[in-house]
Amino acid sequence: MHLPRCSTLAALVVLESTASTNDELLARAAAGAPEFTVVVTTDQTAGRGRLGREWIAPPGETIAASVLLRPRLPGGGPLAMDRWGWIPLLAGLAMTRSVHTLLPERNVSLKWPNDVLVGGRKISGILAEIIPVGGGLALGAGLNLTIPADRLPTRTSTSLTIEAEGNRLPRDDELVDLALSTWLEELSSLYADFLRHDGDEAGSGIRRQVIEACGSIGQRVNVHLPGGSDLIGTATDIDATGRIMIETEADGHLEAVAAGDVTHLRYE
Repeated sequence: MHLPRCSTLAALVVLESTASTNDELLARAAAGAPEFTVVVTTDQTAGRGRLGREWIAPPGETIAASVLLRPRLPGGGPLAMDRWGWIPLLAGLAMTRSVHTLLPERNVSLKWPNDVLVGGRKISGILAEIIPVGGGLALGAGLNLTIPADRLPTRTSTSLTIEAEGNRLPRDDELVDLALSTWLEELSSLYADFLRHDGDEAGSGIRRQVIEACGSIGQRVNVHLPGGSDLIGTATDIDATGRIMIETEADGHLEAVAAGDVTHLRYE
């Protein structure tokens, strides 16, 4: 694996195998690692996804990467915590663009809050975790690279090689390098714009760009909420804090959802 083309990269830690790149990054963050330290592997044995789910990653057929962010404004002050919710969203947007670079003929979209879909099937997911010691955010991403159809973790998953449909992709380490470097470049650019505008999602254009990429908007969805209940309706917008707005089928009122597992019902 070569050094990704990312001007803000502080350090790249390449591991042959690890239980969790986020856990590895959290340990380094606690020891004072600088922002944009990146931990990456193609063999993550105990990865986790959002809402406590296991992230299944066959050895050598996926990439797992975690990035350390310590968001501060141009004047040196910290980014307000109520703005942090946009960072996982812009990371998902960055991955959407990275995958589209590799699969320019395919329909690549963002599923709120930060899954990436190709033709309605999940190819990537993002997990953000607050760093308790020293402050900051561990931003983890998993991307299915070369998993064949008979080894996909779920019936709604896919991989780059499946979606390429015979079109040529780089092989082995070249594919890993390209996928990682394009994601980091997009993430770095979006993150810098967001901070340069003091975390203003409108002024930076982040909200508009996320909405444009988000395939959830306009869809009939089922949102499984953290408390265990389900909310069924149509996703209409993403508000100023990054919450998805649902027009409920039960009574037609608008419900703002900050956390939940979204299913696009047309794909069931």
